[in-house]
Amino acid sequence: MTRRALGKGLEVLLGGVPFEDLGPGEQLMEIEVQHIYPNRYQPRQIFDDAGLQELAASIKSQGILQPVSVRQGEDGRYELIAGERRWRAAQLAGLKRIPALVKETTDRDLIELALVENLQRRDLNPIEAAQAYQRLLKEFHLTQEEIAKRVGKERSSVANHLRLLNLPGPIQEALRQERLTMGHAKAILSLSDTKVQWAMTQRILNGGLSVREAEQHAQRLRGNAARPSHRKSRDVVVQEERLKHYLGTNIRIVPRTKGGRIVIDYYSSEDLERILEMIIQ
Repeated sequence: MTRRALGKGLEVLLGGVPFEDLGPGEQLMEIEVQHIYPNRYQPRQIFDDAGLQELAASIKSQGILQPVSVRQGEDGRYELIAGERRWRAAQLAGLKRIPALVKETTDRDLIELALVENLQRRDLNPIEAAQAYQRLLKEFHLTQEEIAKRVGKERSSVANHLRLLNLPGPIQEALRQERLTMGHAKAILSLSDTKVQWAMTQRILNGGLSVREAEQHAQRLRGNAARPSHRKSRDVVVQEERLKHYLGTNIRIVPRTKGGRIVIDYYSSEDLERILEMIIQ
């Protein structure tokens, strides 16, 4: 295997990684593309062919402007931490070697770094992000709060993505293909019956409903369309929004002549446990 350490003068050309800022055990090298293999925790599952061809053309013209990140893998090969699009495009461009930042990292760091890079550079589709969050929960036992801090998101955003995994497969696929947005998904999730959810999805896809239109239609389906004479006060609506943001789920405050009810939706046993932990502190 050909591995060539890079001189100190190349750091500016390779993505602005100052030599003096390299961490312990980190090294800039040139590595043969055939000796690099994909990150087993890569959250991105769909790579746009047209986008890869454009990146390959750019690499042919200007080279790779930022090194991929790798760690020492099996049989002397290297496992990608981040930069799979660059690695794939480099192969399309016919490169034999690419610049790489070799780092020492744990499995948990591996998935975190891959997730953060994709979220910051080229957004994952909602289902890819949700599945990555779920792996951090299940395999590495992180809490939603810990995940949110690591990826620079609100905890409610993490919770809302995880709720997508409770949707039927065909609806998840529409989200994966980005035919539905997160806003559409929230409207669909407000419906409890899977058949109604699917009917709602088809109406959105076939009718080209906006998120606002989808929310209004979902409200009618729930039988909760507000009548002018029974509208909630602004104060109640504000308190509902505060609770929705804090708990990361759908909240309904139902006022009565004296007192009222607070209805909190949850979508799995894990979601219920999360909400209870937040309430009982």
